[in-house]
Amino acid sequence: MGTTRRRQRTSNIWSQQTDIEDSSTSSFLWLVPVTLTVLSLWTRLYKIGWADFVVWDEAHFGKFASYYITRAFYFDVHPPLGKMLLGLAGHFIGFNGTFEFESGHKYPEDLNYAGFRTFPAIVGAAIVPLAYYTGVELHLSHSASIFLAVMALCDIALLAISRFILLDSMLLFFTALTAYCLCKFRNYQVKEPLSFRWYAWLAFTGLSLGCVASVKWVGLFAIALVGLHTIEDLWVMFGDIKMPWIVYLRHWIARIVLLIMLPVGVYVICFALHFHILNRSGTGDAQMSSLFQANLAGNNFHENPLYAAYGSIVSIKNNGHGGGLLHSHVQTYPSGSEQQQVTCYHHKDTNNDWEIRKPREEPFPEDIVFVKHNDTIRLVHSQTTRNLHSHDVRAPVTSLQNEVSGYGNETLGDVNDYWRIEVIDDLHGDKTGQIKSLTTRFNLRHVFTGCLLRSTGVTLPEWGFKQIEVVCQKNGDPKDPANIWNVEQHRNEKLPPGGAADFRPNFWRDFVDLNVAMWTSNNALTPDKDKEPDILTSVPYQWPLLLVGLRMCGWGDHELKFYLTGHPIVWLGSTASIIVFFVIGAIYLLRYQRKYKDWISPQAFDDFYFASKVGFLGWFLHYFPFWIMGRVMYIHHYFPALYFAIILFAHVTDHIGSKLPRVVHTLLLWGLTAAVIGVFVHFADFAFGMEGPASAYADRKWISSWNLYDDASSASTVAGALPSVSTERASPSSSVEAPAVDQAA
Repeated sequence: MGTTRRRQRTSNIWSQQTDIEDSSTSSFLWLVPVTLTVLSLWTRLYKIGWADFVVWDEAHFGKFASYYITRAFYFDVHPPLGKMLLGLAGHFIGFNGTFEFESGHKYPEDLNYAGFRTFPAIVGAAIVPLAYYTGVELHLSHSASIFLAVMALCDIALLAISRFILLDSMLLFFTALTAYCLCKFRNYQVKEPLSFRWYAWLAFTGLSLGCVASVKWVGLFAIALVGLHTIEDLWVMFGDIKMPWIVYLRHWIARIVLLIMLPVGVYVICFALHFHILNRSGTGDAQMSSLFQANLAGNNFHENPLYAAYGSIVSIKNNGHGGGLLHSHVQTYPSGSEQQQVTCYHHKDTNNDWEIRKPREEPFPEDIVFVKHNDTIRLVHSQTTRNLHSHDVRAPVTSLQNEVSGYGNETLGDVNDYWRIEVIDDLHGDKTGQIKSLTTRFNLRHVFTGCLLRSTGVTLPEWGFKQIEVVCQKNGDPKDPANIWNVEQHRNEKLPPGGAADFRPNFWRDFVDLNVAMWTSNNALTPDKDKEPDILTSVPYQWPLLLVGLRMCGWGDHELKFYLTGHPIVWLGSTASIIVFFVIGAIYLLRYQRKYKDWISPQAFDDFYFASKVGFLGWFLHYFPFWIMGRVMYIHHYFPALYFAIILFAHVTDHIGSKLPRVVHTLLLWGLTAAVIGVFVHFADFAFGMEGPASAYADRKWISSWNLYDDASSASTVAGALPSVSTERASPSSSVEAPAVDQAA
């Protein structure tokens, strides 16, 4: 009996759920989110125009926003929603889209750059009240909800990233909005399922999911969080034998429509708007199909002669997703034949030009002779005079296929330079058998070996400038789009221009093409071993431990400087809370096995479980994938995971405090809140701007691995190198060429 009583007393202590709120203050609770919102706006907008130069990745996202104003088509690895919103902000401030946003350059007097920055700052400010209301919906105590919001308010990294023309504040806002909507929906699922408000918050969750995925693909991790919760929810309901099947079916239909079809619809609509707005020829044309480009205003396709002839200079486009333009350059393969590289390239370049020639045994025709189906041709690279060549040598990456190279010249060569052109079809129904610019699709079959010229879609290593591998496929399928080509650009002084034509666009083909190109380019963003270690890059293990910071601009003594790193209490405390969470879980598991009753009601356990799931699973899903990615990474990739980590921090702290006396619980939460604010004041200059030598801020270098300042031997070198450095673009491996591609996930 004595043991039983002791267990009961202990159980009562552990199961005590303390309400630390004073009911007399409930009528003033509206002041809390209002105050938090005002403070958030102040911190995000304070001195927002102090840096009168292009900071960090404003060099890219400002430029992308300008394209929506000039309506010039461009290519980037991110979906378009965030950049369209930036473009809209630029339109509202009267920006004409002409400024080039070169890194480190001073903004012109006629560009209201502070107003431009205000939009992402306001979006970033909205994260703070969302964090507060998320805590409320997770049934945290009022003090814990405030603590959660203050961490979002005072984190240096979340503050700094919101104060410039970047996508991250929008990504974080929609991530936070998704978490909030999920919590609201879950509460209605508990108390009034299938009600109007239940449907409304399910729809808001789906809408938010569509938006977060349409800003950056990192939003897919938020979709995974909601998806796993939904699967669990449906599984639990499946075990409820009292639920009628028709009701269970309604739950399925609602989730399919509002959590799958609605987000997909939002994502597709964003691309439809993207294509509609960007209706002029621009820098990103080459990423898209020839027929898509033909519908862009300002291209020169109307100058193409109608049919290709011998002596024509052509660029040849692959029809596979992410295929690119047939390309060569003076660099050679590092192994295999060690002959000149042949690749596919996604940017327009004179190295994409090929001249159509007869075989060497046949004289070059004096008159115009059009190329037709089953002709044997040579393709001569215009810049280097090398012949398009293949032989029985293994391809550099797809080693089961034959290598394609540039070899010889007009007099030096062999039968391996000969290709047979085999017409597949013509998109305008041309029946002449000739090669019509843009519309005739054909194979290039190697005469000697019978293999088909193919773009594999595989990204070459650094020695191939991250361009796309081209091979000659043995036993290739002629109908495979990766084996099909068309003439895109066409020049021939002996032929008249073909004039403009009406090419009907195919939205779904263009939608798939662009998304595959985005995926291909994203996968090409691997670390450059020749440039590592990079003072900008980092690796995932450094983020939760706050071992790294990032210089957002030049670092000279007389330059205004911004340092992107986290708030030590917020980052290290949230990381520690993950460990504490596992300890708490282990204790509860042991006590459950010993038959202790630690929960005053099933709902109390459900609330604890749901808050734990949102915090921990949200952090894990947004963090762990970076451990298995081969791409280059930076500290800002951790920010969405950080948001869920601070939710878990507030939840764990509140739960531990609820086991303590009310006064101790209150002091614990408000003490941590005060500490967060105090440390923020100490580090605020990292986000607001630092004047003078960086060494003057040595007292803020709390972690030795931070590159806040340098010793005298390296400071001048680093300071001079940084203004043009950005995390959004791959650095060129060669002065000859390297695709400019966006690096943020």
